[in-house]
Amino acid sequence: MDSIITAAARALAVGDPLAALDRIALRDDAPALALRGIAMAQLGELDRARTLMKRAGRAFGPKETLARARCVVAEAEIALAARDLGWPVKALEGARVTLEAHGDRVNAAHARYLAIRRLLLVGRLDEAEGLLVALDPAPFPPALRAAHELVLAGIAMRRLQAHTARAALIRAERAAHSAGIAALSAEVGSAALLLDTPVARLIAGGEQRLVLLAEVQALFESAVLVIDACRYEVRGAGLSISLATRAVLFTLLRILAEAWPADVSREILIARAFRQKLGDESHRARLRVELGRLRAQLGPLAQVVATPRGYALVPKIGTDVVVLAWPVEEKHAPLFALLADGESWSSSGLALALGTGQRTVQRALDSLAAEGKVQWLGRGRNRRWLTPPMPGFATTLLLTAPLPSD
Repeated sequence: MDSIITAAARALAVGDPLAALDRIALRDDAPALALRGIAMAQLGELDRARTLMKRAGRAFGPKETLARARCVVAEAEIALAARDLGWPVKALEGARVTLEAHGDRVNAAHARYLAIRRLLLVGRLDEAEGLLVALDPAPFPPALRAAHELVLAGIAMRRLQAHTARAALIRAERAAHSAGIAALSAEVGSAALLLDTPVARLIAGGEQRLVLLAEVQALFESAVLVIDACRYEVRGAGLSISLATRAVLFTLLRILAEAWPADVSREILIARAFRQKLGDESHRARLRVELGRLRAQLGPLAQVVATPRGYALVPKIGTDVVVLAWPVEEKHAPLFALLADGESWSSSGLALALGTGQRTVQRALDSLAAEGKVQWLGRGRNRRWLTPPMPGFATTLLLTAPLPSD
């Protein structure tokens, strides 16, 4: 490798893409194309970066397997930054194996971290954690150790382990400082802010207040019956019951929980859950059927009892009932929460992250776009959706459930 390429690579390693481009901007050989692609990615020009990395991969000869593998890893990283979660996972794993076989353990580990970060985005926490356990960050350079701790913190946050996440972020901050990469330190700082940012709204006894992740963790570890409107679950005494695919049942449960310990009239339940006025006996019959299904779902956690004017929720565990809701509720709150991270997403990436169909996501995106809440860039397969970050709220930390159907 010539001295110019070496100098450009060093500039990129410390997060200085402009210095790298000063050296290689006019070169079209394979190593220069690869470094230009990385530089454009660091500058946020992801489409241009992807094009350059593909050109570099083709420019390297068939015998240059190590360089081609590194290009595959770089392409995967660009795709992840662009929230294109449909990139070929098998190709990345093949590149990782090649790098490992050639003794490039740092880039092989980097490939593994990319795979873990993708799993984290799509909510496959068990798989992400399993891959992470196999990696020992001790021999890695500081930048990669920071990446390890960031992933560890991300998993801990989504598992509602606030203290574990904070400890990992402290280690990540130290590693990022040792690496001397400003962008990496900023990423660690942004992640740390999430722990001191409201993640949900607690509704209890007719009052509401914002809560942090540590408070949510403490709540879930208590004996309180929690109606989780962020994940569409019922939690209590270490048990959880998902109602993510039973939108009507969860709506009824939330209405009853918000009124607890008082009951709710049949008229209000029908109007809010079925969006209909009480007109005839068929509405009452449907309400009885749905509440019967809800009783069966709640099992050992709670029961729904009839009262002279309607129904009431009675917890079987603990003495309190609370509702955990989004800080700012939207019609398509889970989708909006993902978009509110400030990154541009493809509709296919959103569908993967939410565990739902792409058509469902597209309809929701069209609805949000009509209301001026999201914007799109590009056309066809290159179209990306984005929205300004929701100020003051960490909206994605409680997001692991799919979009409920209307």
